[in-house]
Amino acid sequence: MTKPRELNGVEPSRSEDDIQRDQLGPRGVPDAPDPAKMTPQRDKKTPKHIDPGHTA
Repeated sequence: MTKPRELNGVEPSRSEDDIQRDQLGPRGVPDAPDPAKMTPQRDKKTPKHIDPGHTA
C-alpha cells in the first residue's frame, strides 16, 4: 500500500511529529503526561527590571 502524495505547497493537517507524539507520548513513553510547560513569548521578551536610562 502506497501513501498518497501531498500536493506541492499544501501542508498536511498533521505532521509526522504529531503522529509520533500520539503513538509514543511526548517523551517516547506511551500515556505519560507532557512535562514541558510553554512560556508565553511576550513574557519572555518583557524585561523584569526597566532602567529609565540617564539624562546626561
